[in-house]
Amino acid sequence: MSVSTLLLFLVGTSLFQEATSNLTVFKTSTGVAIDGGSVNASLAVMSQNNNDECDDVMNVSAADRCAFVKNTPDCRIEDGFFNYLQVAFCLLPPNLTPLTVILCIIWLFFLFVILGLVASKFFCPNLSAISTSLRLTHNVAGVTFLALGNGAPDIFSAIAAFSHPHTAGLAVGALFGAGIFVTTVVAGSVALVKPFTVASRPFLRDVIFYMVAVFWTYLILYRGTTTLGETLGYLGLYVVYVMTVIISAYIYSRQKRMRSATIDSVSHIQEAFESSDSYDNIPPLLAGTEEYESEYRPLLQYNESTWQIFLNSINPVDNRKWRRKNWKWRVVKVLKTPVEVMLLLCIPVVDLDKEDKNWRRPLNCLHLVTAPLVCVLTLQSGMFANYLIEGQFPLWLLTLLLGLFLCSIVFCSTTNECPPKYHPIFALLGFVVSAVLISAAASEVVSILHMLGVVLSLSNTVLGLTLLAWGNSIGDCFSDITLARQGYPRMAISACFGGIIFNMLFGVGLGCLVQRIKTHIEVQLEPEGLLTWILAGSLGLSLVLSFLIVPLSRFHLGRPYGVFLLTFYAIFLLVALLAEFHIV
Repeated sequence: MSVSTLLLFLVGTSLFQEATSNLTVFKTSTGVAIDGGSVNASLAVMSQNNNDECDDVMNVSAADRCAFVKNTPDCRIEDGFFNYLQVAFCLLPPNLTPLTVILCIIWLFFLFVILGLVASKFFCPNLSAISTSLRLTHNVAGVTFLALGNGAPDIFSAIAAFSHPHTAGLAVGALFGAGIFVTTVVAGSVALVKPFTVASRPFLRDVIFYMVAVFWTYLILYRGTTTLGETLGYLGLYVVYVMTVIISAYIYSRQKRMRSATIDSVSHIQEAFESSDSYDNIPPLLAGTEEYESEYRPLLQYNESTWQIFLNSINPVDNRKWRRKNWKWRVVKVLKTPVEVMLLLCIPVVDLDKEDKNWRRPLNCLHLVTAPLVCVLTLQSGMFANYLIEGQFPLWLLTLLLGLFLCSIVFCSTTNECPPKYHPIFALLGFVVSAVLISAAASEVVSILHMLGVVLSLSNTVLGLTLLAWGNSIGDCFSDITLARQGYPRMAISACFGGIIFNMLFGVGLGCLVQRIKTHIEVQLEPEGLLTWILAGSLGLSLVLSFLIVPLSRFHLGRPYGVFLLTFYAIFLLVALLAEFHIV
């Protein structure tokens, strides 16, 4: 069942409940039944009780739900640009609430598109440029900067979910749900597409570290709270993992050099890049097929005008690719083009592999104005948009003036052909703007999912393990399968485990740390019933089975293993949904 079909089914169920709720009576906390005409009086009493849960809004008659969400403190959401509960119940008349929910679902898919575009086309390339400028090795870059780029939507979604007690279940469900999705569906699909023999040491290392992270999270869920030491322990465990990767890669490369001392340097470099550990943990977003444009360069170079450079820079459509692709790709591209153009106007991208390092003088000068302005207007859901310096001067206006000043200096001191020496700084600017936009979009995603959980009477955990996990992992799924088809199954399986280790440790660790800094109290993690334990147990069971089955099969991942993983996920999802609807 697709995500859209599932959502439409749930909205249809909500519509049926909406129609039948008008035929029922509303009961106050004293147990006295009153008709719809006196509901407002009961709401006035309920709004005075700070212990009211926002989930109780569906127990109120449809005509009074707007007043309920406005008067109940528990329904107030501090993070996000919009209060989607008020949008759902107050934007349109009560009988059109399902239509409002459908519009919010469409906006949710649009936010997932924004997350994917920012992460793949802006966040990851700039992180790659930063790591190259710092001269980091492939292993260090793969488990630090590039892992952050690949897992940025998951990390920022987890941080946004941990910011409110009612959405913490989304973070747990999303991280566990993405973990079991990647280790079963993605890994199983790779084994089906391209059976291969996995590198034994990296596979066992990643599985062991991930099992430790899952078991640690399981203990925290069991206790219901996390201390500062445990929060820092998550980040420390990832540092240990990074050091293990670096040391093992160093030992492996040293042994490789000793065995191939007689081979010339060119062959040695090529062989080193083909080793399993060299490709270990490189995120799939940056491992795709590169398009070399050298053969398409004209023989006679001509100088484009500044205006032509600007127009070509904000055009996201490649004419050659447009002619090669089918009509489905073209339709999707047309829908994404407005978003890509807006992002190109706001986020600089540095590509050190190109001869000009992607230097676009008019556009990069414009970025000095738009990029800081976007950060001010979107940071912490627009908190600084109306901020006045000493109560008089708007912060956004000061940012605009400084941006125009820097823009004029750079424009007058550079040329269209040659990038300046400080051009790599634009990669840092693009990284910051991308992170801010991803954080803002992730906050909106979490707020919408919380609203859907209230309207459709679904727990945050099931929303996290389905919609949020699928939305954040679907890009990894397609890219890893593509890698396997291109003949790189080892790289794909390494990316499966390396990315989710980073997401689990940094998602929980950094999310709890940020929340603790804000509130100065221990973060509470309350499991949402049986479903949370089914999720944690299924993820642990899948890892244990893989840890046993793969060595017994001599580390050969064939089609039977792929079918087993896909069947395991289908059974898990069925049991999780049955538990959510209290059938089991």
